[in-house]
Amino acid sequence: MDSGSDGERTRREFLKAAVATGGASALSACLGVAESGEREPVPKGVEDMSTLPDRQHAWRDRIRLDQYGNALLPRHQILLYLSLDGSGPPTDRARETVESALRTLDRAYERSHEGLLYSVAYSPAYFDRFEKSLPESIDLPPPRSLSSFESPELDTQDALMHLASDRADAVLEAEEVLTGDREQANGLAVDARLTDVTSVDSRRTGFVGPGLPAERQDELEGIPEGGPVPEKSPLFMGFIAGFRKNQASEEYVTLKQGPFAEGTTKHVSNIRQRLDDWYGEQDFDERVTEMFSPGHAEDGLVENVGESLGASSEIERFLDAIDEDAEEFGRIGHAQKNARANRDAEGNVLLLRRHFESTDNDVASLHFPSLQREMSHFEGVRKAMNGDDLTEISPAIRQRVNNGILEYIFVERRGNFLVPPMKLRSLPPARP
Repeated sequence: MDSGSDGERTRREFLKAAVATGGASALSACLGVAESGEREPVPKGVEDMSTLPDRQHAWRDRIRLDQYGNALLPRHQILLYLSLDGSGPPTDRARETVESALRTLDRAYERSHEGLLYSVAYSPAYFDRFEKSLPESIDLPPPRSLSSFESPELDTQDALMHLASDRADAVLEAEEVLTGDREQANGLAVDARLTDVTSVDSRRTGFVGPGLPAERQDELEGIPEGGPVPEKSPLFMGFIAGFRKNQASEEYVTLKQGPFAEGTTKHVSNIRQRLDDWYGEQDFDERVTEMFSPGHAEDGLVENVGESLGASSEIERFLDAIDEDAEEFGRIGHAQKNARANRDAEGNVLLLRRHFESTDNDVASLHFPSLQREMSHFEGVRKAMNGDDLTEISPAIRQRVNNGILEYIFVERRGNFLVPPMKLRSLPPARP
């Protein structure tokens, strides 16, 4: 690697570290590094709200796609878990404050990966503030444990603000605009902040993209020594995910009826990764088997980090063979298990996953946002992922051993949220 490449890698590492640290000093340092690299201006947003999509979750047309049409999510991401000041329903003044803060973002930053993508979502606990409950058509239960072997902390804060951009300087500045003392957003005056009416209960950060996990793997809890994460991998476990044909469309996950039509539901889990055995005990074909299916390894479908698969993981080819695979190979694939429950009667995929990695607290972990029309869709896929039925087929398959990737991941937190349509994004009532 030449000195120019080393310099660019060091710069990228610094920008990711700045996002993880946050705050005014991190933003200032980030801007300084960006300027030294001949920083391009962050594109401005719009004055006319009618030019923005009705769906907060409409990101696909505003991000990069690879040659197969697979979505390339923004590299830098921040999750802000917010608690509303006081008890009871929010006041009109609080609602106006939130809308003013969000309109500042709309005006300051282009809604794209080069500017800023964001959404604000609300928990069941938030809607409990109102006398009237959510419409029965909204499937949004409180978060809960979804397996017999997990004890997650449950996120019951009122709201979740999700910020994403390829620009570390943009996502950090937007955060400071919402929660800090910054008086300008991309050159525009700031009139209101989220923290005028809320407090930040938890701040979580992450990143996704080829090369980024490899750059962050050294001296990280959960990653063995020796730098095993492939250079081209967008995720710590070494494979591409989110293939276009194995993802629900934004249209499919969108609520179709009622006052929250054009919204969606969102589950976010935080998953700690322990990959010493993943890289130390499993060879490449065994990792392919446990991530995808035994058939993927036998047929040589996966090369390197999986770019050979194109737009589809090809998992549909191996669903009917799952019981036979369990008996013959004594292990089963993660994708193979999940896909059993991730289709409707017409074959449409149910979940739209937008997960990204994290090194918060120097631990290798994964933030797993999932969008779906009904929360029961997510819970059904998670039940299939547990693979309880497969342990009865082969004695080699146990609850967390030879059972997909369950041996290497540990759920730390879970939260459920409703992402309202754009017109109801600012502290909506339960019955608009």
